[in-house]
Amino acid sequence: VQLQASGGGLVQPGGSLRLSCVGSGFSISFDHLATGWFCQAPGKEREAVSCISSSDGSIFYANSVKGRFSISRDNAKKTVYLQINNLKPEDTAVYYCAMDWLDSPCRSGSSWFPDYDYWGRGTQVTVSS
Repeated sequence: VQLQASGGGLVQPGGSLRLSCVGSGFSISFDHLATGWFCQAPGKEREAVSCISSSDGSIFYANSVKGRFSISRDNAKKTVYLQINNLKPEDTAVYYCAMDWLDSPCRSGSSWFPDYDYWGRGTQVTVSS
């Protein structure tokens, strides 16, 4: 199994990026995989920012990114995207994608699911003028 995240870079405040995560090597169909995007800023713990379920296609966002982040998937390309608009300096972080089998929504209340087994290596997003 391999997850390849890409699309990060240096961008000015207010700019946009589209991150991509390509999954390969899974023994199950890609459309049965839930995907989560996480970020880890310097000196902080990794936190979930968005996920997209496989069971019903439901999408969830952390409150801090609602309205600016948009997650989507292309099963034919085995790719999940994270569109980030109106970037802020506090968005600076390494962004990771994760995938795993899940037959229920990827978020319930304040809890994110599943406890992902498969992770990409991360892509750096730096927001600075």
